Amino acid sequence: MSSLKRATEKNLMLFSGRAHPVLASEVANLLDIKLVPTTSYDFANGEIYVRFEESVRGCDAFIMQSHSAPINDAIMEQLLMIDALKRASAKRITVILPFYGYARQDKKHLGREPISARLMADLFLTAGADRLMTVDLHTAQIQGFFDGPVDHLIAMPILGRYVKKKYGKKPLAVVSPDAGRIKVAEAWSRSLGNAPLAFIHKTRDISRPNQTKANRVVGDVTGRVCVLVDDLIDTGGTIVQAAEALMADGAADVVIAATHAVFSGPAVDRLKNSPACEIIVTNTLPIHDDCRFDKLTVLSIAPLLAQAIAAIFEDGSVTSLFRD
Repeated sequence: MSSLKRATEKNLMLFSGRAHPVLASEVANLLDIKLVPTTSYDFANGEIYVRFEESVRGCDAFIMQSHSAPINDAIMEQLLMIDALKRASAKRITVILPFYGYARQDKKHLGREPISARLMADLFLTAGADRLMTVDLHTAQIQGFFDGPVDHLIAMPILGRYVKKKYGKKPLAVVSPDAGRIKVAEAWSRSLGNAPLAFIHKTRDISRPNQTKANRVVGDVTGRVCVLVDDLIDTGGTIVQAAEALMADGAADVVIAATHAVFSGPAVDRLKNSPACEIIVTNTLPIHDDCRFDKLTVLSIAPLLAQAIAAIFEDGSVTSLFRD
């Protein structure tokens, strides 16, 4: 006999960094498993230590870490987790990034700048990742930065179902905060019964981050509830200016829908005081109690992540999750 044959049993193991354990626990519950016990702590000089408390040999490993502030610590911890799994002989390592750090730095605007989103992909590949899973990348072409499979999940069905149920009987318009996200707005329009489209013409000073100016509304929004859609809300300046421009142009009301609630600096105060009647986000990032307010609605992304993990583990289709 020239070979030894043995039927192997697949073993799914889910790991979580310290950035967003609540989301990871929710995903684990939906999969009917427990998170792998992990020891993680910081040394006095800021170095991070990680060790898994169970054998991972031959497992199908899924490492979940959302890149929340302090973002560089979250990224480094996840890289160390990947390296630990690789050295402990995990069979396949899937890196789950509900929010992909540095995704906005996906191109060069000026000379002598890095393409940081590409560097991120290279770091994960070098650390030992076989596959990436992420939600609503800032630009879809980032998928091509990683030399391996990338599952780009879309939160729009979750957000869209909520908006349609609550506001679907009113005259709607879907609004992109800039011309660059028109394709996303078109998908939203289709999901909301071909609601008319509009976008905000804005200008940006590339030498000053997080600062834009909403100039005018392109499209007819008069008397309509405007669904203002974006991938993330950081400091809130862009989205609040857009909401103000829509109301000034005759909109009946404004609903803001975004996947990632980064909520840096003055974001919460700006959103509280904005003319928008509701701000709808998902929990791809942790939203602490001091960042919650009456107009904020948080929808869980955990069911989508759990379905995608199950599909990958069972060698099924992730694309089928987005079929109507």
